[in-house]
Amino acid sequence: MRTLYGSMASRAHRVVWMLKELDLPFEHVLTNFMDGSTRRPEFLAINPNGRVPALDDDGLLLCESLAINLYLAKKYPSPLTPVDLVEDTMATQWSFWVVTEVEKPLLFASANLALFAEASRNAEEAQMAITKLDRPMKVLNAHLANRPHLLGERFTVADLNVATVMDLAPQCGISLAAWPCVETWHQRCLSRPAAADWKAISFSIPRPPTPLGVLRMFV
Repeated sequence: MRTLYGSMASRAHRVVWMLKELDLPFEHVLTNFMDGSTRRPEFLAINPNGRVPALDDDGLLLCESLAINLYLAKKYPSPLTPVDLVEDTMATQWSFWVVTEVEKPLLFASANLALFAEASRNAEEAQMAITKLDRPMKVLNAHLANRPHLLGERFTVADLNVATVMDLAPQCGISLAAWPCVETWHQRCLSRPAAADWKAISFSIPRPPTPLGVLRMFV
């Protein structure tokens, strides 16, 4: 029995995509991080961090969306699964990379372009964040210049993990045209049938007291 906790307007959508790629049945328990649900004792017993997503895979309790996906790829072999130690290491590397290099500036830009209430948005902050994205995106663009996917010829969990972090860009109107190889690859990833749910995701977040606070809001 497999149970996923979270809402599609959270990082849980990354795990939903992975579960659908693997054609694994699961129960989806809607758990909203905005209404206090993640701080209730019954949820804290599942994930003491009080964050979503959390996955109960036949009694094994897991958190952290990208780690959950890496686990699922290994436990349930498919074309998305790394075939050897090198691919496994590269999938882990790209998953760490997208969180440390891309997620925070992309979230900050998205918040100031679309996720904050209109009166709370700051165009200067949005542009600052997009400018910060240029360096890592150039790295990714160069990597994809001579291969269709992150690990080579086929779509793997590495692509899924990186693409799901970056899907805030089309959701919030952030153009990837400056990095054409990234743009083509990202569209290819999001056109997969299992990824269809991302198009319907719509949400907003309140602006926190300080600019850095927004980086803790998307859970």
